[in-house]
Amino acid sequence: MAEVNFLCVHKKLRSKRLAPVLIKEVTRRVHLENIWQAAYTAGIVIPTPVTSFQYWHRSLNPKKLIEVGFSRPGPRMTISRTIKLYKLPESTVTPGFRKMRLHDVPAVTRLLRNYLSQFVVAPDFSEHDVEHWLLPTEGVVDSYIVESSGTHEITDFFSFYTLPLSILGNQNYSTLKAAYSYYNISTQTPLLQLMSDALIVAKQKDFDVFNALDVMHNESFLKELKFGPGDGSLHYYLGIH
Repeated sequence: MAEVNFLCVHKKLRSKRLAPVLIKEVTRRVHLENIWQAAYTAGIVIPTPVTSFQYWHRSLNPKKLIEVGFSRPGPRMTISRTIKLYKLPESTVTPGFRKMRLHDVPAVTRLLRNYLSQFVVAPDFSEHDVEHWLLPTEGVVDSYIVESSGTHEITDFFSFYTLPLSILGNQNYSTLKAAYSYYNISTQTPLLQLMSDALIVAKQKDFDVFNALDVMHNESFLKELKFGPGDGSLHYYLGIH
């Protein structure tokens, strides 16, 4: 099965019916590999999604988010009170927490495959896939593991990818640095604690907002960690060509 990701058309060309041409070309190339099924996502509803999830947002730099119009203070909330509400600890708290390295790929692959086996539909990651998609790359993806001090076993994992957004018409800011939750696996560390550390890391790396879908087990930490529901949804599709 092929996964179709990031099919994009420049704004000035979006009325030229280029998307169907690109889809046709992607389909042709997939067929050349003797692959006849595909999985893809879209922010709009087209017949017929197999499942849908909502985006949630966690402010890391609330002052900037308010100034650029991404969010607004809650009722009876000033900017200073909003900043205090979303303040995070200065450092992570999980023992054995560190950045993922190349030699961690086999252990992370086992952890990921075991975790994803509980779901009806999920990617089937090889070690090559994990190295390509999850090994930390500056400005692209960040991945962290928890390593047991006694056994050196990797017990927990979280990751997020970077998607900067352009800010138009603001004289103070040109870019919004957004982190998107990727894969999070908790076997020993409570997921709430693990994701709190993820927020702290993202804040330390100067991200403005941390986004997550209420997919997999993410619902268990969203409200507790002060994520707010957004306007957008992501719809998943399976296609046979």
